[in-house]
Amino acid sequence: MTDIRKSLESLADAIEQISNTPKDSKPILDRELSGNKINGGTITNFASQGIKDEATSGVVVVKNDGIHVDAMHVNVVQNDLAVKGNLTVDGAVHAKKLHVEEITSDVRHERSDPLSFVNVNNSIAYGKGLVWPGGEYTKQFILQQRPDRFFSTESLDLNQGKNYYIAGQEVLSQTALGNSVTKSNIKQLGTLSKLDVDGPLNVDNFIIYDANTERLGLGTDVPNGALSISNLDHELIIDSNDRNEFVIGSYTNVAINLITDDTERLTITETGSVVVHGKTTFKDKISVGVKNFNTDADITTAGPVRFQGKKFEVSDEIPTSGNYNVGDIVWNSNPRPAAYVGWICIKTGSPGDWKPFAQISS
Repeated sequence: MTDIRKSLESLADAIEQISNTPKDSKPILDRELSGNKINGGTITNFASQGIKDEATSGVVVVKNDGIHVDAMHVNVVQNDLAVKGNLTVDGAVHAKKLHVEEITSDVRHERSDPLSFVNVNNSIAYGKGLVWPGGEYTKQFILQQRPDRFFSTESLDLNQGKNYYIAGQEVLSQTALGNSVTKSNIKQLGTLSKLDVDGPLNVDNFIIYDANTERLGLGTDVPNGALSISNLDHELIIDSNDRNEFVIGSYTNVAINLITDDTERLTITETGSVVVHGKTTFKDKISVGVKNFNTDADITTAGPVRFQGKKFEVSDEIPTSGNYNVGDIVWNSNPRPAAYVGWICIKTGSPGDWKPFAQISS
């Protein structure tokens, strides 16, 4: 009974379907699926040799301008691909070569190869480098030419303990110049604790050392002594002579003054005269014109002396020439009994009038 019931239900469904079929519809003589038998409608669970449809909603829309799809799962794109709009990648991009005209990035770039700026039309990539637009001005680190160099708009700040090198040689550290740095045009220095100069020296064209003559000049570049101080047309020198004696004095025709407390104490005139100023104390014996003298007298002279306007000299007779004044005395160089101690001038003249004095007892 059950089978009969099912058969009757199927027959009823078929009759109802036939009755609902439009009168102008054509019977399907070819039961195979082809494009001329599908017009509209929805095909679900469609499958073919190369297509399998598992979608439960619309995914692909085909229009005259192309295929529209919200998401694609593709392992390999075999041919060239052009993207005319924006491209957003949530994962990693792996490329053997990447050509771009502009990169805007806020992320870290990790590289295993150097960053290269290649030549274009056999021209070195001058003007290329790193650029940071914005702010008061554009910050740059750029390759420049004539001469080839890197130009930076900013200062370079090395880490503690890092130095500058040229050809493997340290040229500048935080506290010192390298040993290979031998020339400089430094115009200002701070406090120096040690300075070694090997060769000529010129300080403001005033202190000048001539390495060839081994002479130092202050105010002159042609010193006439081992040390020369020049002022206007005069020059003071300190040197040694042929007798290996030190020489200190004026090289030009000018007097020398020794001063203390900004006061002249001793003057050697340009003609050689010695003038002692103020009080003078000699703590030892004095000789005038005598190289080897006895020290039993405070003053030893080789010729006459004069004090308080009176001249004293020694002879065995009265003068026969020369100018003498009243009170001048000639001491007898050959005293003997009944002779006189000396002679005294009683009238000024040449040689003046003389009288003996102080007869020696017999």
